[in-house]
Amino acid sequence: MAGFRAISAAGKSIERVLNTCFDDDEPVDGKNTKALLVQSTDFDPTSGTITFPALSLFLYRVEVNRTMRAAWSAVGALDGRPHLPVDLHFLLTAWADNAEHEYAILGRAMQCLEDTPILGGPLLHAAGEWAPNEVVQVTADDLALDAVMRTFDALEANYRLSVAYLARVVRIDGTPAPYPAVTSVIVGKTPSPVP
Repeated sequence: MAGFRAISAAGKSIERVLNTCFDDDEPVDGKNTKALLVQSTDFDPTSGTITFPALSLFLYRVEVNRTMRAAWSAVGALDGRPHLPVDLHFLLTAWADNAEHEYAILGRAMQCLEDTPILGGPLLHAAGEWAPNEVVQVTADDLALDAVMRTFDALEANYRLSVAYLARVVRIDGTPAPYPAVTSVIVGKTPSPVP
């Protein structure tokens, strides 16, 4: 069952898939483009985290999947373990010395995620403790330009060519209920008022 590490494991899974694609068909000739998970402080050019050419994966929003919430709550009522389905919103940003290379990096990343939109089995990073039948769907997200610009304003960074992607449904399983499950049921008996 997926635990609290499922969010980071989903990000690492996407990162690994993209790096495999870059290794198979390098978007910038003669270079070694890498995909990497970043945090907000990494958008500062002086941080040294991002070296060109690169594709950063920035998790800018995590939200509960309201469509799946009720269904997973019902499953939790049966198995005694809470399940929280979440959607992960990533901003993929190309980093290179010139516009042509940035376009190539972003184009290759989009091609790769279109070719492999479902991550399951060995494509999922083991740290997520995934169930054998668990998958994560990665699809282009609908993010308006003004929302992207607000994101870069919040990061206090200059705008860079970016595209939004959504990873869903990542399930975070809680700990089992502390009480044991009912193992027997007595049918046809009524309580007696006399001890």
